[in-house]
Amino acid sequence: MTIEEIDKALFEAAEAARARAYAPYSKFQVGAAILADDSKIYAGCNVENAAYPVGNCAEPSAIAAMLAGGGTRIRRVYVTGPGTLPVTPCGGCRQRIREFADPGVEIVSHGVDGTPLVQTLDQLLPHSFGPEHL
Repeated sequence: MTIEEIDKALFEAAEAARARAYAPYSKFQVGAAILADDSKIYAGCNVENAAYPVGNCAEPSAIAAMLAGGGTRIRRVYVTGPGTLPVTPCGGCRQRIREFADPGVEIVSHGVDGTPLVQTLDQLLPHSFGPEHL
């Protein structure tokens, strides 16, 4: 599979998950899709809660799906959201991705109508703290 085919499949999975996001408070639906080390794609969406801090972002939802499905390492991430600007993972999600991805893993951030932004995890989370520090 070419990178273009992988990105198309990741985009479609992220968008399908985004369509199912539960965001009644912010109205900001986000989808994420992960290509894992088992060559499978795992997707997740944001799930809000009336007690705001206990909601889930799309990226950790996709990570949980990956782990439940048997994947252990992230090879590529795709995040989609509303608007024209790329929707990048928040700081907490960047750290969660770091737990399961090497610094060189690419994260593709996409708005609905805009051009995707492709950055490595190291670019999004420079000088990160990971499991090897413990």
